[in-house]
Amino acid sequence: MDIFSLFTLCGGIAFFLYGMSLMSSRLEKLAGGRLEQLLKKMTSNPLKGLLLGAGITIAIQSSGAVTVMLVGLVNSGIMELGQTIGVIMGSNVGTTLTAWILSLSGIDSNSFWLQLLKPENFAPLVALAGVILRTVNKGGRRRSAGSIMVGFAILMYGTTMMKNAVSPLADMPEFTSILTAFTNPFIGVAVGAVLTALLHSSAASVGILQALSMTGGITYGMALPIIMGQNIGTCMTALLSSVGGNRNARRVSVIHISFNLIGTTVGLLLFYGAGLFVEFTFMERLIHPTGIAVVHSIFNIATTALLLPFSKQLERLAFLVVKEDSQEKPEYTFLDSRLLATPSVAIAECGNKTVEMAELAKATILQAMSLLGTYDEKVAEQVRENEDRLDMYEDRLGTILVQLGSKSASDEDSRNVSKQLHTIGDFERIGDHALNLVGTAQEIYEKEIQFSGQAAGELSNLLAALTEILDVTTRAFAENDLELAVKVEPLEQVIDYLITDIKSNHISRLQKGDCTIEMGFVLSDLLTNCERVSDHCSNIAVAQIETAQNAYQAHEYLNGVKNAGNAAFQSAFDAYMARYQLAKK
Repeated sequence: MDIFSLFTLCGGIAFFLYGMSLMSSRLEKLAGGRLEQLLKKMTSNPLKGLLLGAGITIAIQSSGAVTVMLVGLVNSGIMELGQTIGVIMGSNVGTTLTAWILSLSGIDSNSFWLQLLKPENFAPLVALAGVILRTVNKGGRRRSAGSIMVGFAILMYGTTMMKNAVSPLADMPEFTSILTAFTNPFIGVAVGAVLTALLHSSAASVGILQALSMTGGITYGMALPIIMGQNIGTCMTALLSSVGGNRNARRVSVIHISFNLIGTTVGLLLFYGAGLFVEFTFMERLIHPTGIAVVHSIFNIATTALLLPFSKQLERLAFLVVKEDSQEKPEYTFLDSRLLATPSVAIAECGNKTVEMAELAKATILQAMSLLGTYDEKVAEQVRENEDRLDMYEDRLGTILVQLGSKSASDEDSRNVSKQLHTIGDFERIGDHALNLVGTAQEIYEKEIQFSGQAAGELSNLLAALTEILDVTTRAFAENDLELAVKVEPLEQVIDYLITDIKSNHISRLQKGDCTIEMGFVLSDLLTNCERVSDHCSNIAVAQIETAQNAYQAHEYLNGVKNAGNAAFQSAFDAYMARYQLAKK
């Protein structure tokens, strides 16, 4: 083995890691919002979390990504600490699938069909199919599937390179003498842990071990402690991801580390303790890639079965290591940046936060409207606080959505990002108009302004229409209901007509001396803010409809729905007009 073999080994590792990364990102993209939906099903039942954790890890082929995701979700207050325990255990089980796929490289047979099962034999065909899918399809699920196939082929090419690079070691006495050191289980555990920590991938370290096993120099006795150590090495990802997180986020890494340390310690004690009384003859046998996959799976499943009943104790241990501070209030990060590692989950959670923003904007404007009847400084202060929160929502959501815009995402996720970016500004502006209404209400209260009976009735009618358009808009957005969204524009048009009529009636009263100019200024401010709020509701509904149709031509859409020939629009408009018709003078 010369320096060029070392170069080949490094290249093989690089291709392996890149192929794994490409597969992971595209699998996660293909899964889309379903990952977030799965995580929402998390309960305090560790067994259910175990199954979901294994499923998610198999789906995105990365236990590290699952761990980072969990830290981000806990740090954002989206998941409870106890919900992560089963998922962490499940991710350890799910990650064993990669070892089984790589073990196919060890097939040694003259049979055509068995030879066809070897990844290095069918990987070129997978790569060709993947490239064709990527070339023919410019976007969508098929292009993502093509990228997954290309990633798998690159991964298998890397595995083959590693196998070829280490094959000369079989004839080197020096390599054999080095391997004798691994008969010491503590050295084996340390090597497995360090290698996995450096590569940030247990799959890569298992792949290297499987490649080395093809030299015919690795025994079960050498491989077993290395595999145990690899589980400890995976904790490095959890440890690094928790840096800068809140106490619960750090407890996630403690649970992950504790689970693997306890599992490895118990495994060593039980196995080597039993070895004092029972002779395990297989320990001296040479191990092959399939044997490594078997040992890897048995160890992870056994560790999970052993510790699953002690989930509550693991949680208590995490609280003992990272103690609670009675003086410190629990703080959660608004959409932790770690969620960017899994864009589909981050996009879904941004959607949830945008819905929260919509509900907050609606509640804020309704509070402000209530002050027009009876002014209350406490309610006014609540409106001001909510407006500050809406500003914060827009700033932070805008920042993370822009970052997500550069990430590879499914078509549906990309449309969701676009919809959220188009609407958060309108929700924030509704909060601004709520603040303006507070100022108007305060002026009415302080100057003891009294509207005439007719004016008060007209305003009551307008505010009822405004309340309905806010309700329809927020429900349509939260439920992603396009049928409800198309009802917003007809009502917005009715509100515009109401405001025009109210202004006209005010001028008539002013000419008759039934109203004052001062009242006119207050009324004008009030009507302007009501009109702007309904305009923002229209913008939100139009953005929702356009993103669903993947067409961003707002003017064309509005002109189309307002066309005299649009029966649906006219029917809704007539119904709203009849409901909110001003009383005749």
